[in-house]
Amino acid sequence: MRERLAEWTATANAGLRWVRREAHAAIREWRRARIARRKVRSKQTYVLAATWLLLVAAFFYSLGYLAPTPAGRRLTIDELSALTGQHRVTSAEFRDEDAQIVGSFACQPPAGTKPSTTLAPLTSPTALAPACASGPQRFWVSYPKSDSATALLLQLVTDSGSRVSIDPQTRKAQIRVVTTLVLPLMILATLFVLLFTANRGGASGIGEVETFGSIGKGRFGRRKKTPITFADIAGADDAVAELREVRDYLADPDRYKELGAVPPRGVLLIGPPGCGKTLLAKAVAGEVGVPFFSVAGAEFVESLVGVGAARVRDLFARVRAVAPAVVFIDELDAAGRKRAGGNAGGNEEREQTLNQILVEMDGFDVGAGIVVMGATNRPDILDPALLRPGRFDRHVTVERPDLVGRAKILELHARGKPFTADVDFVQVARRTPGFSGADLANVVNEAVLLGIRQGKTEIEPTEVDEAVQRTLSGTVRRARTLTPEERKRIAFHESGHVVVAAATGRFEDVHRVSILTRGRNLGAMTMGAEDPAVVTKTQLESRLAIHLAGVAAEELVFGEPSSGAEQDIVEATILARDMVGRYGMSDKLGKVRLLALDVDEFLDADVPLAAVSGQTHQDLDTEVRRAIDEAQRDATRILVTHRATLDTLARRLESEETLEGNELEDLLIEVQPEMDLFGSLLVTR
Repeated sequence: MRERLAEWTATANAGLRWVRREAHAAIREWRRARIARRKVRSKQTYVLAATWLLLVAAFFYSLGYLAPTPAGRRLTIDELSALTGQHRVTSAEFRDEDAQIVGSFACQPPAGTKPSTTLAPLTSPTALAPACASGPQRFWVSYPKSDSATALLLQLVTDSGSRVSIDPQTRKAQIRVVTTLVLPLMILATLFVLLFTANRGGASGIGEVETFGSIGKGRFGRRKKTPITFADIAGADDAVAELREVRDYLADPDRYKELGAVPPRGVLLIGPPGCGKTLLAKAVAGEVGVPFFSVAGAEFVESLVGVGAARVRDLFARVRAVAPAVVFIDELDAAGRKRAGGNAGGNEEREQTLNQILVEMDGFDVGAGIVVMGATNRPDILDPALLRPGRFDRHVTVERPDLVGRAKILELHARGKPFTADVDFVQVARRTPGFSGADLANVVNEAVLLGIRQGKTEIEPTEVDEAVQRTLSGTVRRARTLTPEERKRIAFHESGHVVVAAATGRFEDVHRVSILTRGRNLGAMTMGAEDPAVVTKTQLESRLAIHLAGVAAEELVFGEPSSGAEQDIVEATILARDMVGRYGMSDKLGKVRLLALDVDEFLDADVPLAAVSGQTHQDLDTEVRRAIDEAQRDATRILVTHRATLDTLARRLESEETLEGNELEDLLIEVQPEMDLFGSLLVTR
């Protein structure tokens, strides 16, 4: 039995070796055939390029042949007329195609001849015949501008006794037709063939030149697969969970067809910029190993009618040829904007492009294995026909990551980079609320660049902290020197922010305060806190007081504000306006939404005012002003109560420029949250 088992094992191993050997041979043969095809295409490209260059050379040579410069002296019509009147022209050849008269003239008129008196119409009184040294001289002159003058000149030269001949140049006329009509068409035809051949073969950089009706600059000529998978994504667990079903459909579309299920044909990724929408689309294709077609919505839009629709047809034709596949349309709102009402906009290029996208998405069945994914941060302007079931019927919102997600993203981007063990990415995540995945990747990259700049082999926490500050406020402007008065004012301004933050229960969110000039900011207080899903009126009032604490400290200490509070006032105005007009936190106006509803929530744009009456608009402005004034009074009351802490903190900040950690905590230990300032709803940590 053991011998038989050994015999079976040897036979199986031999079979496996034969299969492996045949597979390797087939792969080698396929590679050789592929290389041979590339060589053939390269040779065809070189032949076409050489033909094109020869045609261009022939074109320019023909131009020179058709307009030559004859030998001899160039004369004017008046000088030729004078020579004719003196009977000095010995021969003249009229070349019709060149529009030139070529001949010779003698230095002296023949003996016994008298000048002609019939040249008045062609000869001016001051015309002088050209002189010469000795012997006959060659000349050439262009035809007169009119045919009648040319005929008269021919008659006069003939009457003077010269040898006259007329050359119609029939062959040159034929060459001119070829040069001006046929040869340019041949050059253009050869150029187009050259571009198409190079694009299909992929052997030349000229293949990147896209054709008029196609899209993607040659990226769709062959299958492209992405190595990105769900393992390369962090901080977007909810979005990944939604997209797993799409992955399963691409892996086995026949199973859905057998059971009669209708998988999502289109997936719309909605979220702020930099949150990983493109990365998620690539991961879906990478999980299954199917081709990934990426295109921007703006690539469909052209000013010429019909071009965008043709590009859409070209894209989906290529996708169907390699299905299953993923089609990703980035910035979908560029091509899928809402169609205009009325009959005037029905023929616009943008609307024709959108109509073609709608038709193509309805054109593939369940078993096609094609998923169209779109990304946008403007879902409010998309056409409703795109969002109905059967097209982009699954909407996945990709939000900015939370604390845990930010820590995972930082660790993911730090993978393979020489960070020291004492770098705490959780603490870095606490200091970067509201950061997108792209922002966090920039923080990691900036820390590595700082380490390289300082000649370090490992990245320490100091580089990470500086990278966060650079991303938040910009680089330190060492060249800008502050006067002692400016340093003192900025120190009190930033100290006011910190004291009021501590008094309103947000001390643990304050990580650093500095008077160093960064970017356009004269000073900076770094705060990190999670943006809760629900924010109370009391919490918003405390934020408003923190924004206005800097200008309140300046007025308390120096008696007047300064221009350094500009950004604080901007943020306070936006917050107060949202409280009154967006959240209905006004006793006078009530629970009414006064700001526009159909606005984008992912671009942090200023929300416009809705259609309200003039009196309501005035009341809105009054309530915003009231909220700001009350917040500044609250901040001033806190600073008056803790004036000693404010002075101490400002002096230390003025001398040391930056305070953080335990040092900052020790200076604010006497500041306790004031529960009676904003009521019992104040949340302390």
